[in-house]
Amino acid sequence: METHISCLFPEILAIIFSYLDVKDKGRVAQVCAAWRDASYHKSVWRGVEAKLHLRRANPSLFPSLLTRGIKKVQILSLRRSLSYVIQGMPHIESLNLCGCFNLTDNGLGHAFVQDISSLRVLNLSLCKQITDSSLGRIAQYLKNLEVLELGGCSNITNTGLLLIAWGLHRLKSLNLRSCRHVSDVGIGHLSGMTRSAAEGCLSLEKLTLQDCQKLTDLSLKHVSKGLNKLKVLNLSFCGGISDAGMIHLSHMTHLCSLNLRSCDNISDTGIMHLAMGSLRLSGLDVSFCDKIGDQSLAYIAQGLYQLKSLSLCSCHISDDGINRMVRQMHELKTLNIGQCVRITDKGLELIADHLTQLTGIDLYGCTRITKRGLERITQLPCLKVLNLGLWQMTESERLR
Repeated sequence: METHISCLFPEILAIIFSYLDVKDKGRVAQVCAAWRDASYHKSVWRGVEAKLHLRRANPSLFPSLLTRGIKKVQILSLRRSLSYVIQGMPHIESLNLCGCFNLTDNGLGHAFVQDISSLRVLNLSLCKQITDSSLGRIAQYLKNLEVLELGGCSNITNTGLLLIAWGLHRLKSLNLRSCRHVSDVGIGHLSGMTRSAAEGCLSLEKLTLQDCQKLTDLSLKHVSKGLNKLKVLNLSFCGGISDAGMIHLSHMTHLCSLNLRSCDNISDTGIMHLAMGSLRLSGLDVSFCDKIGDQSLAYIAQGLYQLKSLSLCSCHISDDGINRMVRQMHELKTLNIGQCVRITDKGLELIADHLTQLTGIDLYGCTRITKRGLERITQLPCLKVLNLGLWQMTESERLR
């Protein structure tokens, strides 16, 4: 008797189809009835995010998604009412509206008119017409929200953060990148500093404040007092924070990752404060902080030696700083020292001798290194990623 793949039980076909990418999942449904039935099994589509252009009415769209158990949706273009999505997917768990420039408070208000207890993730990044009014709706009807992305929503103010702090007590991740009107007052609301008006988002584990130019060290004081569960904090391009603010952060025992990229007022003194505290950081980024030098590397070796990832791109460090750091950094796996133009082959030899767990190193723009130093680096036993952009061998090295 001839055997064929279609003779397999539907459950077995479903397991096979689950390994396909999204496009191929759809294609196998067109082969035959048996494959179509197997491909519509919910296990095949578990975790898949449907990417939709909402342009014209399609009565079969949402029933088809529901049949396959799809609960995550990204809207690529929005020319119909958002309420069309919410009504069609009553148990939606994730809604990505990133870049839907035509989404307004009015449109969002018509969609969120009752509790949507299933929704956990909402992405409104670059929805530039969204204001505090929408955050009021979100705080009222999306009580179980855990992730809220507001990056680039430049009309959000401290009032909007007060509304978030009032209604979204289960929030774990909040992105406020480039929300230019947000100040210390708003961060105080999130941190529970105004308990008479709002409890705060005290369960936050990840907070992105990149390019929020009005923030000062007072915001860091609020964060350190109220957001005790915070694990990831992104303060890159926040020019208003300084070394003094690092004192507040230095005792946040749950903090794992800290991004201070392009924070112009952070110097060796700030790194000293971090190193002298009770932090257990696994990731630190101080790239393009032009006041960071070799002394910072000594402080890192003394108090932040458990780091697994360290980014120092364009910092004023030298081989001497590398020498003061490498012997203590036994757990370091990623080191980014691109555009550190004072690093030479001597620094690379120190790295090769002591940082034996490195899996990735960035040497982009390190113009004083030669083939000799690179040969030592490439002998690292765990190395998988090596970035050498803008590095060129000299003529004499080519001839060797």
